Amino acid sequence: MTSRSVIPIKNATEIEHMRQSGHALRSILDELRGMAQPGVTTREIDVRAGELIKAKGGKSPFLNYRGFPGNICVSVNEEVVHGIGGSRRIQYGDVVKIDAGLILNGWVSDSAITVPVGEIDPAVAKMLVASEESLMVGIAQARAGNRVHDISAAIEQYVVKRGYSVVREFVGHGVGRQLHEEPQVPNYGRAGTGAKLKAGMTICIEPMVNLGRPEVKILADGWTVVTTDGKPSCHVEHTVLITEDEPEILTCLGTTESKS
Repeated sequence: MTSRSVIPIKNATEIEHMRQSGHALRSILDELRGMAQPGVTTREIDVRAGELIKAKGGKSPFLNYRGFPGNICVSVNEEVVHGIGGSRRIQYGDVVKIDAGLILNGWVSDSAITVPVGEIDPAVAKMLVASEESLMVGIAQARAGNRVHDISAAIEQYVVKRGYSVVREFVGHGVGRQLHEEPQVPNYGRAGTGAKLKAGMTICIEPMVNLGRPEVKILADGWTVVTTDGKPSCHVEHTVLITEDEPEILTCLGTTESKS
C-alpha cells in the first residue's frame, strides 16, 4: 500500500498498459459469466479463471494475496465479497458475484460482475439493476477536479433512496502497479470531501449493495464476507481512468452497467 498522501498518476504509456490489462480482463469475465449455471461449482469457475488468466499471459493479483487461496473471488447470494471457490454448487435463482483481477505486463486491472442464474427473485433483480446503475452514477463523478467522496456520496444516495444499503467495511481503491493503491473509495461519504481527483489517476469503484441491513461478518475461513441478516447482496466493479474530460472505463464489460 502506498502512503496515504500519495496517489499515483500514470503517464500515457502506463495508461495504455492498464487499458490492455482491463480489456483482457473484460474478455475473461465475459467467459466466466457464462459459466454461472446450475450445477457448476464455484471451484470450477475459479479453476477456469486461472486457465484464462494464464492464456492471456498474465497472473492473478488475488492468488496468495495475504494468503488468499483462489484465482478470483466467487460469492453467492448472502456472500458479499471474497468468496473462495469450493464445492458449493450454483442453484437456479442464485446471484453469483465474480470478482477478478489481472496482472498484465506488470499492471493490474480489477472488476466484478453479479450474474443472475435463471429467473431470480424480483426484489433481488431490482437490487441488481440499482447496483449496476449506482456504479455508473459513481463513475460519472470520477472527474478531474472532483473529490473522491463525490463518487462515494453519489453511490450511497442512489442506493439508499431505493431502499437498499451499502457495505461500509469494504471499499473501492486505487489500482495500478499494485492491486491496492491510494485512495480508498468508499461507497458512502460526504460530497466535496476526500482527495482531489486528477487526470491520470486510476481507481476501482465497486458498490457492494445489500437487500437488507448493511452489516457484514467474515466466516471462519477468514475471507468470505456475508450479510449478517442472511439477505442477498450484489457487487459490481470497474477500473476507471480519470481524464481531463469524461472518465474512461478500462474494464468496460459490454453489459447492462456499461450501457446505462
